[in-house]
Amino acid sequence: MNDSASTSRRGRALSLRDWLDRLAGRDALAVARDGLSLKHEIAAVAKRLDGRKATFFPRPDGAHAIPVISGLVSDRGWMAEALGVPQDGLLAHFQHAAAHPIPCREVAQAPAQEVVHTEVDLLRQLPIPTHNEHDSGAYITAGLLISRSPETGIQNVAIHRCQISGKNRIGVLLLPRHTDHYHRMAEKQGKPLQMAIAIGVDPATLLSSQAIVPIDHDELEIAGALHGRALDVIKCRTNEVRVPADAEIVIEGRLLPDEREEEGPFGEFPQYYGERARRHVIEVDAITHRRDAMFHTIVGGGLEHLLLGAIPREATILNELQRSFPGVRDVHLALGGVGRYHLYVKLDKRQDGEGKNVILGAFAAHYDIKHVVVCDMDVDIHDPREVEWAVSTRFQADRDLVVIAHSQGSKLDPSTRDGVGAKMGLDATIPLDAPEMKYKRIRIPGEESLDLDALLAGTGDWRARLAPRT
Repeated sequence: MNDSASTSRRGRALSLRDWLDRLAGRDALAVARDGLSLKHEIAAVAKRLDGRKATFFPRPDGAHAIPVISGLVSDRGWMAEALGVPQDGLLAHFQHAAAHPIPCREVAQAPAQEVVHTEVDLLRQLPIPTHNEHDSGAYITAGLLISRSPETGIQNVAIHRCQISGKNRIGVLLLPRHTDHYHRMAEKQGKPLQMAIAIGVDPATLLSSQAIVPIDHDELEIAGALHGRALDVIKCRTNEVRVPADAEIVIEGRLLPDEREEEGPFGEFPQYYGERARRHVIEVDAITHRRDAMFHTIVGGGLEHLLLGAIPREATILNELQRSFPGVRDVHLALGGVGRYHLYVKLDKRQDGEGKNVILGAFAAHYDIKHVVVCDMDVDIHDPREVEWAVSTRFQADRDLVVIAHSQGSKLDPSTRDGVGAKMGLDATIPLDAPEMKYKRIRIPGEESLDLDALLAGTGDWRARLAPRT
């Protein structure tokens, strides 16, 4: 999609509260009764409604004035609507924003700092749920962890699982990515890493946190591009980190150097438990929030969790593949592959063997990808039945299979050995020299354009319609 077409089809990305109003207006926001338990009950309700309705939980545990919200973007169409774009323009919109970030605008006052707590007791002051049966305790799951490079001052934004370990202590899993890189830089200097956790942000800012960009690219600037204007940010009260000014809640603190504590287990996106181990530690210095704040939680392995990871990855992978293979038209990280491991590719194939090259390119685009299926232009790669049909009728294992052993994958995939496993690609495209009728899909003329209401008489008594015999 070119820039002018994209602009003409783009609307306004909605704030968190406007998005809740939009959902409520079409009966897609369920409001629970007061007092549901933070231990398991809130997560159970949210998961039962996953993908159908967002949820609002007033007075959790009967003691917290701050309500909990969940399931805000648990549908791909919802995410597109919240960003003000059509669903088929979602990846192009995200690609454009990642390529054209807009610097943030710093403000002096903000809703995120209407209330300030410097005496911190996390579980007393915030309604932090415990989700799964064997989770090691209450977890912050929808917080944007914002850290600041000790060398450049450029920020990084990501979502990390955060276990409440004490009144002012949080155990956090840092994978070997940008937050970890900043922490290592600070640790070498013997200093803590300044950071903040922003909870309850608008859908565009939430999605921007998952952008796959080089280090020293501030994802809040991508959030600005998704909004079409600079994102308002405000300096934390106790450190130099800038956070979204409209956030519901902000936790300010420091990632401590040379200090590790037990964290986990915790129910992760593959719908297994991430193991217990010694992890990094955050010491909290302050909590700030709106006067009427809400606490956003994401249920691990639910649709909101999977889609937030899948959509930015799709945009990045599509960019990477199209640089080398202009015939690639679309990609989809299937939810059956937990939005990370199974990639479907739509290819306008011009050369035999191109499908296998696309498979290799996909594996190089992101190490999480485990299985790739390349399909022709007539296959809807967003429909798993269509992809399975293409594999069943266009793929032969002795001819079209690619297997790469002992390669880097996801450490959260329990079938790997510490993240090392095998990758498999299936080229389910039609050979270019195949006779036209051999792979011609059947169709009934006029089927798509039928006006069924005009042609069907209803569901009455069929016996009355039998023709009398003479």
